[in-house]
Amino acid sequence: MTLTEILLLLLALSVALNIAIIAGLIARTTGLSTAQAILTGAGAAATSLALYFAAVAAYQ
Repeated sequence: MTLTEILLLLLALSVALNIAIIAGLIARTTGLSTAQAILTGAGAAATSLALYFAAVAAYQ
């Protein structure tokens, strides 16, 4: 792996973490329990990473 590829993977993880935190906070403020908010955030992060990896696979 080149340095650029490693940095792009770190960027994707950073974006996924930000999406997870924002989705979890939004879910928590709408009245869901903490466990449900965590699951919502994890689902959002997994979805964003899946979309990123699908785009990378389609590009190559």
